[in-house]
Amino acid sequence: CGIPTHQPNTSRVVNGEEANPYSWPWQVSLESFYPTCGGTLIAPNWVLTAAHCITFHTYRVVLAEHDMNKEEGPEQFIMVEKMFIHPKWNDNCVSCGNDIALLKLEKNAIVNDEVQLACLPQHGATLAHAHPCYVTGWGRLYSGGPRSTTLQQALLPVVDHSVCSQSDWWGSSAKTTMICAGGESKSACHGDSGGPLNCKGRDGRWYVEGVTSFVDGRGCNTPQRPTVFTRVASFIPWISEVREAL
Repeated sequence: CGIPTHQPNTSRVVNGEEANPYSWPWQVSLESFYPTCGGTLIAPNWVLTAAHCITFHTYRVVLAEHDMNKEEGPEQFIMVEKMFIHPKWNDNCVSCGNDIALLKLEKNAIVNDEVQLACLPQHGATLAHAHPCYVTGWGRLYSGGPRSTTLQQALLPVVDHSVCSQSDWWGSSAKTTMICAGGESKSACHGDSGGPLNCKGRDGRWYVEGVTSFVDGRGCNTPQRPTVFTRVASFIPWISEVREAL
């Protein structure tokens, strides 16, 4: 897991930029009648996404997607067989946390150069302040703007919980089961939801440390309001439990 065949471009970029095609090979597009959210392939038949993304009954995932407007060849389209939303998720309170869901696919994805698995972090693992991570997705290019048709990436350094939970930042909305990253000029935006926060480990592999959860209501790039992600390391026991029950 976590070692892409096509290397991502990780030079320092201020705002988002188009990703190298297939350089985040675990990124999936979650579609109902149209693309709604992102997700992460963590096993050939399991996708991790955000609970708030699950609003319809029928979904499919698209793997090896880059340009949404073109059929480029390597895409794989697989229907979702079962959806598991975290039992403590509350639809009316995104900032209460537990914004995480697992999707079991009807069949295994074919793992190849364009489709690969992300690594899951160890239970309870923490990230240092300013650790460089990348958010990826097809969300809006800026608040109220158009959605991107090609996969975008943006460098979002981690903001430590002790900073993010200060009253002039996210305050009590920032829980220890969340990761804050970015702020200032870069952030995730509407449509990136459910997709991964990709962070490189000391072993050189990429881990899905976060699931894109929410941004500030006033706009995607509000200062001192970094993007908030569900902290995957807090939910490893639940992920294991759901997968082992089947």
